[in-house]
Amino acid sequence: MIETDVCHGCISAPDSFATGVDWLLERTVGIGRNGVSFGPHSFSHIDFVDDVTVFAESLELLVPALEMMASEATSLGLELNWQKTKVQALGSKEDALSTITVLGHEVAVVQEFVYLGSLIHSTTESSPVISRHMCRPGNRLL
Repeated sequence: MIETDVCHGCISAPDSFATGVDWLLERTVGIGRNGVSFGPHSFSHIDFVDDVTVFAESLELLVPALEMMASEATSLGLELNWQKTKVQALGSKEDALSTITVLGHEVAVVQEFVYLGSLIHSTTESSPVISRHMCRPGNRLL
């Protein structure tokens, strides 16, 4: 167990946190068959500060990756917030589950969510994003 304290306002705190999260992601979801491929490129995750997106080809691969990530996070004194954790099947045409269970926690399976200000919809179409931006106050078509 790593035991450290960080003073409020410490300029190295964000870097220390990001280094720990990067280590955690590479150790858990960055190995094995996790991730998705787009052409010649393969991605297992993207992260920005404490927002993380984990990619997997199927739920059968995602659930063990999340379990391993939760287990390894405890060694850094971190824990996953299961209430904020969401699962989405991109491009899925079949009826999706409404929840899955990971380590005894119910995780919502959603059709859409906002990640870093962008609406991500399971259909992978751009019309929900366009509609969202057009409905914002102050937006208008020219």
